[in-house]
Parts: sequence; structure tokens; C-alpha cells
Amino acid sequence: MTTFLWILVFAIISAIFNSVGILVVSQNKKWTDRLKNYFMCFAAGVLITSPLILALPQAFAKNKYAGFSALAGFLFMFFSNRLIKERAKHKDLAFGFTAIEGIGIHSFVDGIIYTVTFSISILTGFLSGVGLVIHEFAEGVITYSFLIKGGFKKKKALFYAFLVAALTTPIGALIAYPIINKLSDSFLGLMLGFVAGVLIFVSASHLLPEAREHDQKHSALSFLVGIAFSVLMMFIGG
Repeated sequence: MTTFLWILVFAIISAIFNSVGILVVSQNKKWTDRLKNYFMCFAAGVLITSPLILALPQAFAKNKYAGFSALAGFLFMFFSNRLIKERAKHKDLAFGFTAIEGIGIHSFVDGIIYTVTFSISILTGFLSGVGLVIHEFAEGVITYSFLIKGGFKKKKALFYAFLVAALTTPIGALIAYPIINKLSDSFLGLMLGFVAGVLIFVSASHLLPEAREHDQKHSALSFLVGIAFSVLMMFIGG
């Protein structure tokens, strides 16, 4: 398959996983609350391993200043999440709209990540993509739950959750593709460093703390399986 097809396939699968999470939680909240923990732990294992072992070394090979852009990616996620949390201190309806805003931006950035990582190599894109796709199920569950908490009716919560959490990822990928293709290798290295910083934040400061808050039996095992899966795929792909 061409790079564009890989990007398109993963972006669409991401939207599907997100939509499944939204639909399943709307029908069976207890079951999905239990299942999403394992999804988050597995995704965290993939998303912490891929940037540290694969994406960052490739970024440094293209640009020696990639570490600065990785730090910028981490700080971008840190401060944007902090801003969202500050604004979410208001009452329920404001909380719901803030969730829409924050998750919409996050999902759009996911689409850009697919484009950047697959533009570097199929293996880099595949590993980052698997982690992102797996975490989309949990993100769909969380998005719908936030909107219900924000006072949205069930049908509106389903519609807005799909619109801002699922649909924005393929849109982000398609918008980024023609731009990324025109970048020099050096600038692409900076972009990959930025993406690595984002992925490390998503794993270490978002998925794992959320999973620990609702810790379940075998959660740590799910995390280790995600790491082992990434390492195995690197050996196969290498």
C-alpha cells in the first residue's frame, strides 16, 4: 500500500474504534468502564515504547535539535490540558462544551500524528497508529460520558461525540497530508520530535494516571503486553 493509503486506513479505523466506544458505552456503561481500563493500559504501553525506541532516534537522525521539539510537544500537551481543566471548573454545561473543545483538538492532532509518522516510515506509523487506535475506544467512552455529565441528552451526546471525537481524526490526517509531503527532511525531523513528545505525554500523563485511578486486576499486565507488542513489532519490522 502507498503511504497515503496507510494513513487513510488507520485514520478511518481510528474513527470506527472511537464510534464503537461511544455506541457501546451508551448501551452498557458498567461493561465499558471495566473494559476501557485495559484498552488504556495497552495503548499506554505502545505509546510510551514507540516514541522512546523508534520515533525519537529517527527524529534525531534527521535533525539534531529534535529533542527541543519533543519537549515543545510535551509542554504543548501539558499546558493545553491544564487550560482545559481550568475552564472545566465551571458548572455542568460549561464542562460539556469544554470537553467538546478539548477532545476535538486532541482528535484532530491524532490525525496529524498519523500523517507525520507514516511519512517517516511504515513501521513508525504502524506502531504509533496501533497505540492511537486502541486508545480511541477509551476516548469514545470518555467523550460520551463527559457530554452526558455536561447535561446533553442521549441523542445529542451521541451526535456530538461522533462529530468531535471520531470524525476529526481523518479530517486532521487529510488536511496534514499535502502539507507534510512538502517539508524538508530536517523539518520533518522536528515534526517527528514534536509528535514523540505528544505521544509520551498522552501515555505517561493521560492514559496511565486515568488507568491508575480505576485500577483493576491485570492492568499492569495489559501495560506490559503493550510494551512487548511494540518491541516485537520493531524486531519484525527491523
